[in-house]
Amino acid sequence: MLYINGEWVNAISGKTMEVTNPATGDVIQAVASGDAEDTKTAIQAASQAFQTWRKVTAKDKSSYLRSIAERLRARKEDLARTVTEEMGKPYKESLGEVNLAIDYVDWYAEEAKRIYGDTIPASHADKRIMVVKEPVGVTAAVTPWNFPVAMITRKIAPAIAAGCPVILKPASATPLSAIKVFEAIHEAELPKGVANLVSGSASKVVGEMTSNELVRKITFTGSTEVGKKLMRDSADTVKKVSMELGGHAPFVVFNDADIEVAAEGAVASKFRNAGQTCICTNRIYVQEDIAEQFGKVFASKVAELKMGNGLEEGVDIGPLINEEALEKVEDHIQNATSYGGTILCGGKRGNNEAGVFYQPTVIQGATEEMKIATEETFGPVAPIFTFQTDEEAVRKANHAQYGLAAYCYTKNVNRAFYMMEELEYGIVGINDAVPTTAQAPFGGVKESGIGREGGKYGIEEYLEEKFVSFNLG
Repeated sequence: MLYINGEWVNAISGKTMEVTNPATGDVIQAVASGDAEDTKTAIQAASQAFQTWRKVTAKDKSSYLRSIAERLRARKEDLARTVTEEMGKPYKESLGEVNLAIDYVDWYAEEAKRIYGDTIPASHADKRIMVVKEPVGVTAAVTPWNFPVAMITRKIAPAIAAGCPVILKPASATPLSAIKVFEAIHEAELPKGVANLVSGSASKVVGEMTSNELVRKITFTGSTEVGKKLMRDSADTVKKVSMELGGHAPFVVFNDADIEVAAEGAVASKFRNAGQTCICTNRIYVQEDIAEQFGKVFASKVAELKMGNGLEEGVDIGPLINEEALEKVEDHIQNATSYGGTILCGGKRGNNEAGVFYQPTVIQGATEEMKIATEETFGPVAPIFTFQTDEEAVRKANHAQYGLAAYCYTKNVNRAFYMMEELEYGIVGINDAVPTTAQAPFGGVKESGIGREGGKYGIEEYLEEKFVSFNLG
């Protein structure tokens, strides 16, 4: 079902699409598949709702968001199971994602009450200058399949808090999680048109979002290639955009680091969600004199990871999202071995013929010529490169195109600050492999994105400053 103007409806065309479990290949359910007409209806509903929602008090907006959070909290186990069924991540990871999603709603329930303006000293005695912040307007949000709940709340919670009605387009692979979120929104009795859900054809739904002049803001999480297209398509109507795009995170390990701790951090960063996260480690750089030791410790930990259906007890690695993703992993590994890379563990497809599984893999002796050195793998493959000096580590870690997240392990405080300052990334984890949290800004530099999500910074993406000058003379 689609959720438009406070009601559950079928697609105007009557079309549906199937949702498949990547761990089993089974069809879970068929859901409504919307198109441009459904999207236009949702946009019109949001535009009408904007006239009243923008004037709702901060206290009342906060109350609605708290109510949504309470309802999400009451169904978090069901939500987590849905996430695992439709995209494959282990249940314990899904539950962690749902808890993070609720944290975003809780946070922005409070930020709704903290939208402040300014009074500026005037240059003339008979003038007064004010700056007030107002909602940008109708917002279109496009979310990915790898975090099908947290990416929704990270976008719609600050939009609602700021006074912006939203139309959400979830990934076609994971619409069931979005439906569950909107069930909570419906139960919270959010006013009609403030939050709308249109699943379906990306080209038709998003095409209407980018071309419709009633939409004043586009927020997107996904690949850099698609993000660039959305920016181009939004240019004709000069929409405000925020983009969280691709990453190619380096993980730097110095010889003064605790190897056990660094290896555990690398496992946590690289293999969460089977390597299908935008901030997961893609390149591990280890100082040359400890590279062999680190490789052995790291590979031994990776080899212990249990692969299987995410609903099974003790599973650490679930399936990839589809066959295309698996083929990309295989291509990167084959390319790496052709350039002399050595597989320390993994390197094969899973033995589950129905699902899309690939063994968690570690490659020693990675070089800059390999595809994996420059292309985002988005899979459970960890290549180990080496470096000698701090300067070389920085030079190799910084990427010409990507700048989302980077990690560094060292016990040297001076070195930690040096790396923090020299790494050209929007997020830097120093001895921290899992930095994401609701109260901090998430986003990248270069071609990894524009704008930030999370924390007090996230709500700014949905506000405009209005300068007002009073002449009292």
